Amino acid sequence: MINSLSLRHGFFLFLLPVAVLLVGCQSSGDEASSDPDDGAEEWTTLFDGESLDGWRNPYDWGRARVENDVIALQADDKFFLVTEDTYRDFVFEGEVRLPDRESNSGFMFRAQVDSNRVYGYQAEVDPTDRAWSGGLYDEGRRGWLHPAEGDSLAGVNFREDHGGAFKPTGWNEYRIRAEGDSLKIWVNGEMTTAVRDTVDQEGVIGIQHHGEDGKIYRFRDLRIRQLGGS
Repeated sequence: MINSLSLRHGFFLFLLPVAVLLVGCQSSGDEASSDPDDGAEEWTTLFDGESLDGWRNPYDWGRARVENDVIALQADDKFFLVTEDTYRDFVFEGEVRLPDRESNSGFMFRAQVDSNRVYGYQAEVDPTDRAWSGGLYDEGRRGWLHPAEGDSLAGVNFREDHGGAFKPTGWNEYRIRAEGDSLKIWVNGEMTTAVRDTVDQEGVIGIQHHGEDGKIYRFRDLRIRQLGGS
């Protein structure tokens, strides 16, 4: 005859591996959404708040100036201000403020530069009702990577999941992590994009003016930290 104590003891031993398995699954999920900086170098300031040292305008148009610790861009046509240096594996952080909800911008990374042309990966800055801020766009080349080009349902799902991350009337902080083929974007602390792509492994950082006449686009607190000794 088996007493009740033995039954309870056996039932507890049966539940223990199940509980450990559930805890392990939860930990894996947390690790997948984290952003470790193991092996990273120290942060490097890309904009000192006083000058445009380290930046250049590869276009024949567009104006960039420094005012009150902010880079202010103004133009009649779309252009990008880009870094003189190129970067491979890194974490980049920067803040942007747009003039109104009819404007558009982006942070270029691992971007390529020709005369009057900048193309490649862009972390989208979208204050409109479409609300695709934090999406990944391939500027001047393939178009939308996330949400996927031509997939209307993907766009709806992106807006439902991440449309509230961006603040159309204030400053917004972007974080971009590019490591190998892994590309991740955060907007105000919320991860909006995590994809793999191998087209560009190295390039410049850039900030965009979309070309609306008279509007001023503002950027500040731009910094980078390289990963893995790259």
